[in-house]
Parts: sequence; C-alpha cells; structure tokens
Amino acid sequence: MPKYLIAALYKFVGLPNYADLQVPIHAACDTHNIKGTLLLAAEGINGTIAGLPDDIKAVLHFLRTDALFEGKLAALDHKESYAYKHPFYRMKVKLKKEIVTMGVPSVNPDNTVGTYVKPDDWNALIADPDVIVLDTRNDYEVHIGTFKGAINPKTTTFREFPEYVAQNLDKTKHKKIAMFCTGGIRCEKASSYMLEQGFEKVYHLQGGILKYLETVPEETSLWQGECFVFDQRVAVKHGLEVGDFDQCYACRMPLSPDELKSPQYTAGISCPHCYDSLTEDKKKSLTERQKQVILAKKRGQTHIGEKHKS
Repeated sequence: MPKYLIAALYKFVGLPNYADLQVPIHAACDTHNIKGTLLLAAEGINGTIAGLPDDIKAVLHFLRTDALFEGKLAALDHKESYAYKHPFYRMKVKLKKEIVTMGVPSVNPDNTVGTYVKPDDWNALIADPDVIVLDTRNDYEVHIGTFKGAINPKTTTFREFPEYVAQNLDKTKHKKIAMFCTGGIRCEKASSYMLEQGFEKVYHLQGGILKYLETVPEETSLWQGECFVFDQRVAVKHGLEVGDFDQCYACRMPLSPDELKSPQYTAGISCPHCYDSLTEDKKKSLTERQKQVILAKKRGQTHIGEKHKS
C-alpha cells in the first residue's frame, strides 16, 4: 500500500494576523515530519502537505482546532491522495499577499463567490450548450488534460485571467459560465471576480479536478488526459493514480511518454520545449547538477533537486 498521505487544502478566510501563524504552523509540521508548502495571507491559507497518515491527521486537527486560529479554520476542507515516495523534499510556510495571485485587491471569495457544483452534477452542467466552460489553469497545465469542450484561455499566470475576461467574455451575451481548476481555489477566486464584473450565473467545480477524478467513474467521465499537480508526481489520472507524465527539470514543462522518447530529451537537462533555448552555460550547469543527482543515488541518498515518480 502507498505509504504517504497527501493533503491538498485551502480556505478563503480573513486572517489579519497571518504573519503570526507562520512559526507555529511550521513547528507543528516539523514535529510531525510533514513536508510540503503552505501559503498564508490575509485572505486565507492554501497548500499541499504530505507525511504519514497519522501525522497528517494530527496537523490538520491542529489547524482546525488550535485557539491560535480563533476557530477560523474549523471548516477547513482538504482532498486526499497517496504516494509510495514522499512527494516533497522540505517544509515551507510562506507569507504572501494572496494565497492565489490574481492581483485584484477588491476580489474577496470570503464575501462573494459563484455557485458550487458537486462533481456528480458537473457533467450535466457542462453538457448544456448555453454554458461556457472555462479552464482557469495555465496553458502548460491545460496542455496535458482538460474537460471535453472546455476553453483554454492560454494564460501563463493567473494574473492574466482578468485581461482574458475583458478581451473575450461579454456579460450581456455569456449568461452562464462554468469554471474549474486543479483543487478549486483558482476557480473560486475567478468566480468571485466574474460576479464583481457583473456576470450573473457563474458556477465552479467544488473540489476541483482532483475531487472529480476521485469520485466520478472513468466510464462516465468527461475528463480527457491527465491532471498536472504541483509535486513530484507531476500528474494524476482517474482515481488519483499517478499519471504517465514526467517533468523537465530545466523548464518545468510536463512531458508526455512520446516527448520523453525525443532525441531532444535528456533527463535533468533538456526537453523538446526548451532544447533550442538553452545556452551552453545553462546546459553545462544542468549537466553538472544531473551528475550530482546520479552520484547521490549511488550513495543511497536523494539529491535535493531530484525529480522522481511516486
């Protein structure tokens, strides 16, 4: 059985004292040998952590019940998956202006948010011809998988989403908007923004793609491809099984099995997406780094920059 429990979590909630929470949260994670990344901002908490199941449960209990959080995280939800190898190398608790960066200060999902749609009801919604289905993730994520019929905004960062809306969507013509993202956080904030802009019927997939892949049977699924995740698994598929994609260390692009066979792919050094853009100095640096990864493996150690599949 897989050894490590992975918990993806977020909650939009007012945390004016978020900077004071950094040290105690990091300490709690260290105490229980938890690794991953958590982001804290005045608007809430976001991140993914992994560890042994009992340790993860202990940290989640701490977040939900400790008086330090004034009960604000009592309703903190999380999504679970498992891995055979630890998907993270270290624990980081970072202070940010936003837990997911859009760059529009007026947007507050804690006050206004679109209509949540449960995974079991999602297929019926996006099958409606009057519904515009919008993938709020970035282009490299959409590249490896998305819902049937969904629009790819071709953004490189979430900051570009408001401009996409301004240039491509019209509240007088696009009456129903359904959005989705990996775990739910981006489309929740995007739905709040859309409502602020005057769009009336805005829906988003509750729990994101991960919850959909976990709960909707593959034979009735409208998902096509795999779902990129921000850890060493790279991608997951139905049932949250580890996918077939790997990742290029040089440019961080997800790579399909066919791309891994390309003559332009060298593990840890280059891939078809970045081969032509790498300078000789960069190639030398990456080659030396990959040499250190191999030497670490021979010593039975894990190099800090090594990529591995779970």
